[in-house]
Amino acid sequence: MSDKIQILIAMVIYMAVVIGIGAIYAKRANKNSEEYFLGGRSLGPWVTAMSAEASDMSGWLLMGLPGVAYWCGLADAFWTAIGLAVGTYVNWLIVSKRLRRYSVRANNSITLPEFFSNRFREKKKTIMFISAAFILIFFTVYASSCFVTCGKLFSTLFGTSYHSMLILGAAFVLLYTILGGFLAESVSDFMQAIVMIVALTTVVIIGVINAGGFSAIIDNAKSIPGFFEFMGIASPETVEINGADTQVVKDGILSWAKAKDYSILTVCSAMAWGLGYFGMPQVLLRFMAIRKESELKRSRRIATVWVVISLSVAVFIGIVGRHLFPTAHLTASSAESIFITMSESFLPPIIAGFVMAGILAATISSSDSYLLIAASALSKNIFQGVIKKDATDKQVMTVSRITLLVLTLVGILIALDDDSVIFKIVSFAWAGFGATFGPLMLFSLFWKRINKAGAIAGMVSGAGMVFLWKLGISKLGGAFAIYELLPAFIFSSIVIVVVSLLTKAPSKEIEEDFEAVRSGADIQ
Repeated sequence: MSDKIQILIAMVIYMAVVIGIGAIYAKRANKNSEEYFLGGRSLGPWVTAMSAEASDMSGWLLMGLPGVAYWCGLADAFWTAIGLAVGTYVNWLIVSKRLRRYSVRANNSITLPEFFSNRFREKKKTIMFISAAFILIFFTVYASSCFVTCGKLFSTLFGTSYHSMLILGAAFVLLYTILGGFLAESVSDFMQAIVMIVALTTVVIIGVINAGGFSAIIDNAKSIPGFFEFMGIASPETVEINGADTQVVKDGILSWAKAKDYSILTVCSAMAWGLGYFGMPQVLLRFMAIRKESELKRSRRIATVWVVISLSVAVFIGIVGRHLFPTAHLTASSAESIFITMSESFLPPIIAGFVMAGILAATISSSDSYLLIAASALSKNIFQGVIKKDATDKQVMTVSRITLLVLTLVGILIALDDDSVIFKIVSFAWAGFGATFGPLMLFSLFWKRINKAGAIAGMVSGAGMVFLWKLGISKLGGAFAIYELLPAFIFSSIVIVVVSLLTKAPSKEIEEDFEAVRSGADIQ
């Protein structure tokens, strides 16, 4: 039996298990929309923690982050990982309990747009409509990054067409999401979180052994200008080949330009990834879905340990891969396949198949979350919340499934470019959510004076600044070439405060809700 067939068999077995989980929970998921979209608030602490992190990290953890470290060295990947680790912990520490409690108080809200709308007791559902629209936009982009991962994974492994594998992977994710809903997604995400961390640690251990130990890896990294520095960054010398910036190889030796400086501002820019957590729907929904508020402390510990280990190993895989396969990947897009290269090269085929199922695990765990939340935004929040307020649960579920199909097709169209860089796609969508919902979430939970006008202005200004900074201001270079999430998050926060203070204070009922939640009156 050929190596490729063994790898394929292992991955098919894994996919069958995932489908099986969806089938088991399909009946319960389809009882009503609360079960389908939030699992009936029944998640335990382990499933809450692991599913939150697995759905959050996606395929970029196994491909995007190692690819960044492989391409330009330690600094970018390291500071991004630090920001994510800190953001994870702080989000679980200060947001999780308050949101779980407040979402129950706010008319038992089961989606993020519904929570924001009920939090401000709005009648015209303006906040619900705007927040649902932004979720549709950014999650469609996010889902496309997962489809890119599927296309790269299977086309790299089996030498097949990127586009055909992209479509096949998207179809599988769509089928699974329609079948099982939130509960199946969360339970399978728990399993997939385990697969992801086992895959990462297995590959890095085998890689270190084959590289001749840590000292050989570190010595190689230090020999590349700026590659193994916290305040510097390597700069591959490239030429354009077939439309892609390709690293120059002279007489079998890679060509490197002068290392670039990594300033304090750049460090802050990379660490700003952590701010994204405060507005990330797939994580925030887990806070709302846990069965008891008291169990969130255990979930926080589990999630933090998982994130620290996974991010550390993912970054180091890129460093190890640059030593072992220095000329295997000559573009930033190709560099994201270093995990696959190492798995195929050092593991028995059947084991490599299960390890690379970790990439599939990461992709499925994220894309099903993205599609499901986006579908709930349109069917539950726009269709039932604004367009047809007397819609039945059956009608909501039908619209949800149609939405899933449409979003999948749009995601495929975005992902058609086979030179797409997963990390870049994810970074834009992450900034979008972080700036649109992050400041609003924090002020909604912790500032009594925020009102509806401030909430709307904050969302619109945060999302608008992400686009403006990414597509315009950042092109000025220098201090402006920072990650768009940082300025957009700050700008949205300022707008929320200013607009709220300049407009009418919230009603007595809204303030009473806030005080009840703050005092713990609604603890469940």
